Amino acid sequence: MKHLLNLLAAIALLVWGTYLVRTGVLRVFGSNLRQILAISTGNRYSAALSGLGVTALVQSSTATALIVSAFVGQALIPLSAALAVMLGADIGTAVMAVLFSFDLSWLSPLFIFVGVTLFIARQGTPVGDVGRVFIGLGLMLLALQLVSEATHVLTRNPAVQLMLQSLSSDRLLEILVGATLAVLSYSSLAVVLLTATLAINVVGIDVAMGLVLGANLGSGLLAVITTAGASRHTRQVPLGNLLFKAMGVAIAIPLIPYWLRAATPWVSDPATQTVLFHLSFNLLVGLVFIGFTAPVARWVERVFPVHAGQQLHRPNHLDPSALATPSLAISCAAREALHQADVVETMLRGVMTVIRHNDLQLSQDLRKLDDTVDGLYSAIKYYLTKLSREQLSEAESRRWTDIISFTINMEQIGDTVERALLDIEDKKIRKGRDFSEAGLAEIAELHSRLLDNLRLGMSVFLNGDVRDAQKLLEEKARFRDRERECAQAHLLRLSDKTLQSMETSSLHIDLLSELKRINSSICSIAYPILDSVGALAPDRLRRDADPTGLRP
Repeated sequence: MKHLLNLLAAIALLVWGTYLVRTGVLRVFGSNLRQILAISTGNRYSAALSGLGVTALVQSSTATALIVSAFVGQALIPLSAALAVMLGADIGTAVMAVLFSFDLSWLSPLFIFVGVTLFIARQGTPVGDVGRVFIGLGLMLLALQLVSEATHVLTRNPAVQLMLQSLSSDRLLEILVGATLAVLSYSSLAVVLLTATLAINVVGIDVAMGLVLGANLGSGLLAVITTAGASRHTRQVPLGNLLFKAMGVAIAIPLIPYWLRAATPWVSDPATQTVLFHLSFNLLVGLVFIGFTAPVARWVERVFPVHAGQQLHRPNHLDPSALATPSLAISCAAREALHQADVVETMLRGVMTVIRHNDLQLSQDLRKLDDTVDGLYSAIKYYLTKLSREQLSEAESRRWTDIISFTINMEQIGDTVERALLDIEDKKIRKGRDFSEAGLAEIAELHSRLLDNLRLGMSVFLNGDVRDAQKLLEEKARFRDRERECAQAHLLRLSDKTLQSMETSSLHIDLLSELKRINSSICSIAYPILDSVGALAPDRLRRDADPTGLRP
């Protein structure tokens, strides 16, 4: 029992080390890795190479699958290019398995010492995350040594030998066991390295081949399971990759004897043969199916069809699988915040149509959209709370706060528009009243400015441009002055006893106030941007500041 626990602990340590390397690399290079994947998908071969390189760093093709799936879900790259990335990603994990198969145990103490020193000294910084990577590498090398020692002792037990011998009778059973281990450990790399150790005087090289095939199949299945609750766009990549792996396994099974016959004269060590078979399998899959990414993409799109246009009433970009990569999750939340702003713009744009045509049905439909705005706000807020603030860099933490602030403003605008529509229904449509021609023109002018400011505010939120932020905040004063002029003009019409102005006076004044309140919420988007560059005084925009840095 003691030796079995030692083996299980060593396997757990191997999985944990892989996790530390993956999360550390994503924290240090997350944005750069995403940029590499995004810009290198011009053709299938460069896409495959980028997948190979990124996966060699993060130590997990599953992690790469989740990143690429999110890209497809956000329509940043086509599905066929994403499938090519995954073919390269699988080769990347196989290359790392070959590297770790060498006896590098002497590096383990050095990596752990350096990693712990960096992590403790600079915790929460990129240097500390580099230390996290070193710790993970050191633990992986240590775990491989411990697995080797534990399996050597366990194989002397007659009961263990009898159990392992049962695997040699059924190739499908070997594949099933390998796939199950890959899913449970969340790492096909760990399973392949474990299998390489077991291949030495434990399960035999022939059984090891079946376990390797199962580990590859399990990694594809793991990505499918992980993205099961995501959008259809996001689920397409793992399904296509799993299809490649399944076809590859079907092709590789009858080729195993021929591969062993060709490789044994050159490589006699069972552990080396195991990792080289893993590499050969993924190279075979990559070379055979790199030309079939487009047909497989079309097949997957038929299995998971995505209807034209996005659902307005539900979140479209909050991919749960992206939560493992904080920088990617922040991007998903930002895109969903813009989706919320699109709904708000739909509400706001319809207000003038309701006023001009007394469209009661449209007003009621627009008011229902406020529930959508509130729901999106809650979804974004809940999604972001799943991210640990400790895992975020300073820039990501600031972006986290900006997204929350932006969604709060959009939710408040939605509430304000709903109140304004209720007033229009009660005080104008149901009573059959109309604004004066001059009054309607004033409201239309302010409404048009409001839409322009909302679009500018969305641009400021998306790009963080300081010049646009300054322009947006300056527009707040201009809008306030114009609103005051319109209110005074309305009072003059009242003094002239204009009938239409007298009948709609209460609604007119309330609408002007609501529009000004909406504009204030929109202009609040500029505050975080200007504050970050020191362009704000405690109570007003500093006129002597030049946040753009353009003044000499």
